Amino acid sequence: MARDYYEVLGVSRDAGKDQIQQAYRKLARRYHPDVNSDPAAEDRFKEVSEAYEVLSDPSTRSRYDRFGEDFRRVPEDYDERVGAATGGFGGRGGFGGGTRVHFGRGFDGDVDFGDIFGDIFGGRGGGYGPIPGADQEAVLELTVEEAYRGGKRKLGLDGRSYDVDIPAGVIDGQRIRLAGQGGRGSGDAPAGDLYLVVHIKPHPRFRLVGRDIYVDLAVTPWEAVLGATVAVPTPSGEAKVKVAPGSSTGRKLRLRGAGMPNARGANGNLYAEVKVMVPSKPTARERELFEQLAAESTFDPRREQ
Repeated sequence: MARDYYEVLGVSRDAGKDQIQQAYRKLARRYHPDVNSDPAAEDRFKEVSEAYEVLSDPSTRSRYDRFGEDFRRVPEDYDERVGAATGGFGGRGGFGGGTRVHFGRGFDGDVDFGDIFGDIFGGRGGGYGPIPGADQEAVLELTVEEAYRGGKRKLGLDGRSYDVDIPAGVIDGQRIRLAGQGGRGSGDAPAGDLYLVVHIKPHPRFRLVGRDIYVDLAVTPWEAVLGATVAVPTPSGEAKVKVAPGSSTGRKLRLRGAGMPNARGANGNLYAEVKVMVPSKPTARERELFEQLAAESTFDPRREQ
């Protein structure tokens, strides 16, 4: 069973809007993943954010107060059962193209809608009047470069078109809220919200770890031994890095702040990982030079380990 949202924020059920906001800000500062490295902090931050999203909106809070944790439990055939009560996207067919759509925490089939919605279904319990639309969720796939740059994007889902502002530096799992773009409410009730959950597609060159970006940096044996200034790719274009003399494969060169942008704190870093490469088909002259080096050098990497 989900935790009570008032309990999550540590406020009473009659708390005012300012109290709810203050409680959220205090907890968000404490558990934000950018300032709290505890693995459990991110889940706690998401829980706090979800509680605030519900309780900060008067209509959503009212619905939560009436129905409790079932306030967003809507079955897939909801449109068929209540007709114009929601409109919305429904659960059949989804957004197409493999995009996932679901309502709140999902529907497990055990909700008694006669109890929850009263005489809307001709059931018991009296009428509750207009019902706010359900919040909905879909996956937004982005490349690393798109997530890095952000910007405006037109998105088509289930026959509807949306103008989405993507913040620069969004990370995997981050949610973008489109207020009032979820399921339609009945009567004069407000529509729900649509949440786009960011999924960053695998990249052939860049690897993301939180806001940090990792990339392999191929260097020649002589660049690794003698040192060199070489180009390294980044999502914003090429940058220059200095390879220190005597660099072996695996050495990491840090470009501070060149990782994913962060509007609320420090940018991530970019780490170029040295990878010493040798010619797969050396020329006769290259082979001769390597043979001379082998004869002259006393270096034994296995002894040095």
